[in-house]
Parts: sequence; structure tokens; C-alpha cells
Amino acid sequence: MKIQPVKVALVGCGGISNAYLGTMKSKFKILDVVGGYDRNPDKVKDKVEKFGIKAMTFEEILADDSIEIVVNLTAPTGHYGVIKKLLEAGKNVYTEKVMTVELEHAAELVKIAKEKNLYLGAAPDTFLGAAAQTARYVVESGMIGEVTSCVSILTRDSEIFSRAFPFTARPGGGIGFDVGIYSITALLSILGPVKEVSGVTRMRNPERKNFALENFGEPFQIECENLMAGTLQFESGTVGNVLFDANSIFTVPERPVLTLHGTMGVMYMADPDHFGGEVKVILKGGNEPFAMQQSHAFTEEYRGLGVAEMAWSMRLGRKNRANKEMAYHALEVLHRIVQSSETGVNQKLESTFEKMPPIPRGYSGQTYFEFMEEMGIAQ
Repeated sequence: MKIQPVKVALVGCGGISNAYLGTMKSKFKILDVVGGYDRNPDKVKDKVEKFGIKAMTFEEILADDSIEIVVNLTAPTGHYGVIKKLLEAGKNVYTEKVMTVELEHAAELVKIAKEKNLYLGAAPDTFLGAAAQTARYVVESGMIGEVTSCVSILTRDSEIFSRAFPFTARPGGGIGFDVGIYSITALLSILGPVKEVSGVTRMRNPERKNFALENFGEPFQIECENLMAGTLQFESGTVGNVLFDANSIFTVPERPVLTLHGTMGVMYMADPDHFGGEVKVILKGGNEPFAMQQSHAFTEEYRGLGVAEMAWSMRLGRKNRANKEMAYHALEVLHRIVQSSETGVNQKLESTFEKMPPIPRGYSGQTYFEFMEEMGIAQ
């Protein structure tokens, strides 16, 4: 049986589109990226020249029946309006995180996609990479026993990021929603749904001044949380603590903490913002961690892997792994932490999701055959 590639178009051709296009155009035979749209014509022109795609209007994308997936790479505040129009036009959609800024808007999009029998996928897709899949294998093999608790800590400097990436100072771009969601999604992919959260959020020093040369001294406002702490109670019984702080320092490389504690060992995960990285384990009776051999695919940066996996899912008639239910649940976890901070009361989650099968082991790209990795998501 010959599988026809899935035609893809982009909406939003900003900086992150380079990473997506670089992957989608060169790594996956299942994808045929044909066009892109951005409100800024210069951004589209740049992608036409770099990647050989066609410049299209938004209306042309909506009207083109041959385009089966539209990848939404607009800013978070624009996600709801763009995705709703795409779904209503009958398009399958994969969106950059987060699905929407407001939880009720995400619920509406999930409902529309279900009613129209459309795929709606969402980043982050890093949990499909070698590091997180190796970590899931460690847990599901029983190597570290029953996972009783987990911890996620990350720091950034909002003085830097809010100037370099203005959306991180606006609603939906706070430290939890912009970066913490990578940790949340990685934990969900391994441990399953969360049933209840408590949390504290802060918006420290909202009045800022810009120190970039082109607009030195101009004031700007932080409009979202830049500190988030939460306790997560998973349906499995695991208890987790998360701390996302944008009032600290930013290092290169970043050094987030993502650790799972089990009855027979402790596992130290790699940076969930990336696809690869070392997964280390200390087993009961030992004192020093050892690195796990990675036998899963996607050790390099593969932004857009979730798009390719969704395309294979469409062709094979199955549910995609970076699906709307899991993305919605991750978004709800973050919103319930904020709600708990505002009310001083633990918040129960209303949503859940089904854990999808892991990526099969053994399809590493470190072989003679470059097509091996894509074979992993074709199953």
C-alpha cells in the first residue's frame, strides 16, 4: 500500500517557523509543505526563499481542499481566532503551544474538532523525543519501582525574555504557560492525568524599562505571572511539585530539574524543552547515577515532529499522540494552579485524557538507514 504524503501549510512565519520548516521539509516523507501565510509579507518572502514554499493568503489556505493540515505558529493571543476559522473550514490543525490563552476557548476548539471529526494537535511535542521516551521506558519497565513523587524546577530572566520575545510579557506567555508546559507535558506523558492541584503565582515588578538601544528607557508592562509554584496530585497517586521562576537567571545551556522518585530508584530527566539529552538513574543500593542507553528515535531538535506523527495518524486512522485532549489537560493544569492561587483553595481538574502508546524502541537514527526514525512514528 502506497501512502500519499499529507499537504501542509503554515499560518505564521515568525522565528519559530524556521525550526518547523527545517524539520518538516527535510526529515519526514509523510509531509509535503506547500505554502505559508503571515500578516507581514516580508516574513513570508523569507520562507519562500529559504524553504521553497509558496506565499499564500489566509483565504487561499482555507479554500485549498488539497491542504489537509495547517500548522498554526501565530502568537498565543491569536490562537483561538485562527484555529477556530481553520476548524470551521474543515482543516486539521496542529498548533504551537499553548492551544489558547483562555481555557474556555480551548474547550470550544476541542468541541468543534470532535464534532467535525478533525485532528487538533498541539505542541509541545518534545515528549515524543528520545529523552522523554527513554524516561517513559524506564518507568514502565519498573526499573525505579512505583513513582511516588516528582519535581520540576526551572528558572529564566524575564528582563531578558520580555524584551527579546514580547509575547512572554502578555497573557498566555508567562513562565508557566510558555516554558513550564514542557515539564507538565513530559510528566503527563509518563504519569498520566492530574486530578487536583494547589498553587501560588506572582507577578513581580510588573513595571519595567527597556534597555535595548533602539528604545532605551521606554517603559513596558508585564501582564502575566512570572512565578508559578504548584503541587500536583496525579490520578496514579504520584505527588508532584513544580516551580517556574522567571525572576532569576538564564543560563546557556539551561539547567532545569525534572526528577522522578520511585520506590526502587530515582530518575533524572533531560531538559524537556529538547528532544534529546541524557536520562540518568540511581537504583536502590547505589550512590552514583548512570546514563541510560537511548534506543528511541529523535535525539536531535525535531520541532514539527508532532505534525509528522499526526500526519501518519491520519493516514493510518488512529489517534495522534500530541492530541487535543492531552494538550487541553496540560493547559487546564496551569489554569487551575493560577485559580488556586487566586482563591486559596485546591482545584480539581475537570478534564482527563488517555495515555497514548509510546514510540516503539529501536528506531534510532544512529544507523545506516536515514529513514529509520520516521518508521518509529509510522506505528
